[in-house]
Amino acid sequence: MTDLGVLIVDDDFRVANLHAAIVDAVRGFRVIARAGSMAQARQAATDHAAALDLALLDVYLPDGSGIDLVSELPCDAFIVGAETDATAVRTAMRAGALAYLIKPFDDTELARRLAGYAQYRRVLAAEHVDQHSVDSALSALRFGTRGSDRPEAGSQTEQRILGLFGSREGPLFADEVSAALGVSAATARRHLANLVSSGKLAMSLQYGSTGRPRQEYRLNR
Repeated sequence: MTDLGVLIVDDDFRVANLHAAIVDAVRGFRVIARAGSMAQARQAATDHAAALDLALLDVYLPDGSGIDLVSELPCDAFIVGAETDATAVRTAMRAGALAYLIKPFDDTELARRLAGYAQYRRVLAAEHVDQHSVDSALSALRFGTRGSDRPEAGSQTEQRILGLFGSREGPLFADEVSAALGVSAATARRHLANLVSSGKLAMSLQYGSTGRPRQEYRLNR
């Protein structure tokens, strides 16, 4: 399965950067485009229609409500906004949103839901499905995934990573994990993303004075 392409729609560039960093940290996903308004989102959907699988939509946009985009875009959609009105939630679900996340939420929660969406897509990639498959796919969307399709113990590298976190006080960055284990940065990030998706690690972003935020990992206790 190729990487799932994501469109991020949010007029707050810091929030957009945060969501983009989380998407990039989850194995099997990549950011295709970003938009800060409904008009930009529509244009991005036109420009990248073939590559888009999922949109992360804010509710409050300068030129309207992201909920109105749910049925317009040629891809699946999550609402990730601060709107808490119950009518808005029902409207989003009726329009076809697959998830509704209310800001603020923990970084790990979005990563978990993305992993659940990937599982949903894997289950429904078959030509025909039975009721168990449908229930499994919808459950993954609603609750995320704990990596039940992977061995419970995880890979040897992931066990080493967990051992490293157990022997250290406080969080670690991906480059620190890479150096400590003697693996490439890409390999470290891939296994860290797996451990976040399975709920064994939590991830947050640390902003410096310049540049992209760094992904910080810690044990889920």
